[in-house]
Amino acid sequence: MKRTALLTLVALAISLSVPFALAQESSAPTTEPQAAPARQQGSSVTADSNAKQGRAMLDKMIATLGGQAYLAYQTRADVGRNYGFYKGEPNSVGTPFWRFYKYPDKDRVELTKQRDVTQIIVGDKGYEKTFKGVAAMEPEQLDGFLRRRSHSLEVVLREWLKDPATQVFFEGTGLASQQMVNNVTLISKDNDAVTISIDQISWLPVKRTFEYRDPVDKLKDVEDETYANYRMVQGIMTAYTISRSHNSMMTSQRFLSEVHYNVEIPDSQFDATITFDPYKRSGPRK
Repeated sequence: MKRTALLTLVALAISLSVPFALAQESSAPTTEPQAAPARQQGSSVTADSNAKQGRAMLDKMIATLGGQAYLAYQTRADVGRNYGFYKGEPNSVGTPFWRFYKYPDKDRVELTKQRDVTQIIVGDKGYEKTFKGVAAMEPEQLDGFLRRRSHSLEVVLREWLKDPATQVFFEGTGLASQQMVNNVTLISKDNDAVTISIDQISWLPVKRTFEYRDPVDKLKDVEDETYANYRMVQGIMTAYTISRSHNSMMTSQRFLSEVHYNVEIPDSQFDATITFDPYKRSGPRK
């Protein structure tokens, strides 16, 4: 009788303890919801640290280029020779040129020894002047020039970088023109991106890269511009060799012999009025 009563009490205790244990297990707090904010905070700290690192590299590069002297120059005059390439191979013996640039959007390039071919770009308009007169620059040629100008180092470092909406990322190290570089990418408020490769020893820019969609086939194209043979000119470190590539294939190379900053360039040098249409027949065919 006593044994039966004892077994009954044990069974009753077990039946009471099981719901109590289950209740404790279900009410035990989980740590997963608290872990997520910690990860998010760590990610934010990492991104902020990365941005600061990228900006510090750009600041050091700008200081090496000449600091305020580089950021503040308003005009520039170059003399040199330009070589064109086709499918990565040179296709000319080189064309002498004289270039006159006025920040932010005026450009004049005089070509040939006689300087009898002149290209003028003012704002988003382009003109070509020859012995026949002044014609509008070919749309494809003008689009390429405007695209390069909007992604130039002058525009990126003077305008993009000072915009609070611009994002900066340190992309890590790499190799450019056989030099070890730090790659820093800037993304503008318009979601446009430029990557600058900075030499790890000299802290000068080695390459500038950007991507865009071809207006015809809508495929992604990559434009590179590399800088070499730096010399100090009026307190500004200046690249005397500039090479351009399209989808990793060389398109042109410029070798400078003279560079002058803050020279007097009258606005009249950029005046142009279209006088003829090269695609319009002058008269009926005979």
